[in-house]
Amino acid sequence: MKARFFNKLSIKLIISISVILSLVLAIHTYISITNLKNDLTHFRLLSAYNSSDIIKKSTRYSMLLNRRDDVHQIINTIGTEPGIIGIRVYNKMGTIAYSTDPTEISEKVSMNDEACSACHIGSSKIEELNEESRIRYFTNKKDSTRALGLINPIKNEKDCYTSDCHAHQPSVEILGVLDVMVSMKELDEAINQNTKTTITNSILITLAISAFCGLFVKVIVSKPLYELTQGIREVGKGNLNYKIDIDSKDEIGNVARRFNDMSEKLDSAYKEIKDWSETLNHKVQQKSEELKNIYNQVIQIEKLASLGKLSATVAHELNNPLEGILTYSKLISRKLASQSNKEENKKLIEYLDLIAGESSRCGKIVKDLLIFSHESKNEFVDAELIEIVDRCITLIGHHLEMNGIELEKIYSNESFIVKGSAEKIQEALIALLINAIEAMPNGGKIKIEILLESGSVVLKISDEGTGISIKDLPHIFEPFYSTKEATKGTGLGLAVVYGIIKNHNGEITVERTSPEGTTFKVVFPKNV
Repeated sequence: MKARFFNKLSIKLIISISVILSLVLAIHTYISITNLKNDLTHFRLLSAYNSSDIIKKSTRYSMLLNRRDDVHQIINTIGTEPGIIGIRVYNKMGTIAYSTDPTEISEKVSMNDEACSACHIGSSKIEELNEESRIRYFTNKKDSTRALGLINPIKNEKDCYTSDCHAHQPSVEILGVLDVMVSMKELDEAINQNTKTTITNSILITLAISAFCGLFVKVIVSKPLYELTQGIREVGKGNLNYKIDIDSKDEIGNVARRFNDMSEKLDSAYKEIKDWSETLNHKVQQKSEELKNIYNQVIQIEKLASLGKLSATVAHELNNPLEGILTYSKLISRKLASQSNKEENKKLIEYLDLIAGESSRCGKIVKDLLIFSHESKNEFVDAELIEIVDRCITLIGHHLEMNGIELEKIYSNESFIVKGSAEKIQEALIALLINAIEAMPNGGKIKIEILLESGSVVLKISDEGTGISIKDLPHIFEPFYSTKEATKGTGLGLAVVYGIIKNHNGEITVERTSPEGTTFKVVFPKNV
């Protein structure tokens, strides 16, 4: 939750603005306070210089006349001014000649004293010191506040060494030093107060601007962004009629209008696609019905094509019994014409029985052929797979003899019952057997095997033909795909077989193929 809060654009913007504003105001505050401190200190220093000059000028005349009491009075009077801590006058020997503190008059100060260190510790003379070197800061012992001391040299001017009361030589440059000590308490209090005020104002300004930025971002940015996010979420849910209610003319308002246009176009496109989908479904259903009808016609055509291939075999098959009928009929005619005893009648009866059997066999062959060529309905019933296989063998029996092909049957006498249409299964198996025969133009062996595997009935048809090439293997069950010459196949045989087996909830695969032969494996669910 915390991470999601800080990931918001508005929070990032407010924090960034606040940090930048805080840094800018902090730098501004520091510079302002530093400048204020320097300016006030400078003004205080000027005040100290002015006070020092006033003291020098006020006492000049009294000193020329050597009126010490007047000098004391002037120094004490000026020393009572607000902000002045004390005034001292040192002679050239370092003795305090005048002071606002009577107890320290005539005291000799050390050269290491804070007032003397600037001149005596360094190598510079007092007249050579700049203004900054004449200043010192110290702590007022009375109230522990900061104080400023300014030393001002008293030079030996012409009026001094020409005066009757003075015995100074013209070569003496400095007669003494005026030390004015000024309190920095009020200045420091003013600086501290202004510092607090500036910092407080900076903090208040930062908070005010941050709050304004937060309110601005909340109203101008966050709320419209939330509306945009909500709109995207609704469109993602499929509500393509959702509209964002933002009327502003800025960039976000422009985005909202673009979004509304987009959702409207998406809704229109979705409805159009939906209409097209419904129309397409209707068209697909129509085409599916047409393809189904065409498929049924193709099956019928394939059956007729297979029937054409079987015609020569059937004709030859019918020719043998008919030839027998003709031969024995002529023999009976001759016998009846020459003799009429009982022994001969028995023979005639045997001949007549043989004629009846052969005629019956011809009728059965023709009947099976008519059943195969007739388009039947898909009525699934219990069918004995061995009977279907035997009937197929009967139909192609002479075809096997004509091509010098040996047939091997491997299955027990037990029952293999499957659910389906016997005529359709027969049609599929005949197509597989004819393909096997055509794959062995020089003769060979066809093996038919029926067994049970994992509760299913498995039929395998193996030949010793030339096999199926690797490039043709993935396409053998596709309609109109044929590996035979154009005049020898339509490419529909295995496609029809595949459709029939699939319609019986079965599977047909090529178990093996090589230049030594091919094995087709057909699996039917066992009807328990």
